[in-house]
Amino acid sequence: MDHRMKQNDRIYTFTHTLMLLVASFFWGTTFVAQSLGAEYVGAGTYLALRTYIGIAFLLPFVIYRDREEYKVYKNGSLGRNKSIKPADGDLKTSSFLKDKRKKEIEAFIKGGLLAGLFIFLASFAQQYGIAYTSVAKAGFLTALYVVFVPIISVFFGRKFNNNLWICIALSVVGLYLLCMKGSFYLELGDALMVVSALGFSVQILAVSRYSKRIDPVKLTLSQFIVEAVLATIVMLVLEKPDMASIYNALPAILYAGIFSSGIAYTLQALGQKNLNPAIASIAMCLESVFGTLSGWIVLGQSLSFREAAGCVLMFGAIVLSQFLGNSDSKEPSKKSVISD
Repeated sequence: MDHRMKQNDRIYTFTHTLMLLVASFFWGTTFVAQSLGAEYVGAGTYLALRTYIGIAFLLPFVIYRDREEYKVYKNGSLGRNKSIKPADGDLKTSSFLKDKRKKEIEAFIKGGLLAGLFIFLASFAQQYGIAYTSVAKAGFLTALYVVFVPIISVFFGRKFNNNLWICIALSVVGLYLLCMKGSFYLELGDALMVVSALGFSVQILAVSRYSKRIDPVKLTLSQFIVEAVLATIVMLVLEKPDMASIYNALPAILYAGIFSSGIAYTLQALGQKNLNPAIASIAMCLESVFGTLSGWIVLGQSLSFREAAGCVLMFGAIVLSQFLGNSDSKEPSKKSVISD
């Protein structure tokens, strides 16, 4: 029985990590779209339009899943106890669904506000700061959430085994080999990238917490609504773009809206459900690898031995985390990783 449970845990971890790897692939390939979009519109405009497209993409799925979920709970409530009359069953189901809906709305609002605020701050800092630093340093510094996530988690009472820290160290070394080619010195853009990494770290932890309380697709929608509102304020107050600029940036925004926002962030919410956030952050930092590989394959950019070694180390960290990370982590007993 013990062996079967461990095997099931590994299968669960593997499938959910795979979702995060696919999300990382879309985020990595979106770097090109992000760069092209920045040539025509500001960071707020890009984020606002991208997020609205993501919302439009997700909304039909949320409505469909909500209706299906209602049917499942209604049929299940009536089917479990054959002695309940239909009227009583309907009443009991109605009471149960009202209570469930109340908890879902609470998680929708709290999770959306927390994740949405920090994903906006992280994305805006990244989009704005990339103009003041190199793409290589941006990729390295932004992906430092692979370190910040477990550190923040430990600060709030979560424990990880030493093997997982080895995987994190391998990821950081791999990131450095992949992204950093010259001397390292800090500029304004670099500081913004560190802010971005911290923002993504809190967003990852928020998703990890609230994806257990609400349908992950609904959670993704809620954070997008918050991000869209904040980005729209920036767009209207600071940028005021013209239609010609938006039209020129539209192909890049459409790609980012559908694949990065609509698909990748939904996969993140689904993949992080009940998954160790440290393992999740290791998987997601591979967006730097996929960004480099897509540039090599699609754009014909060169891939040096050093960069290839960095990719190998990061993939190795993912593989090791699947075997060494499962015995980890005790949940915090007194304090939560992200408090209510």
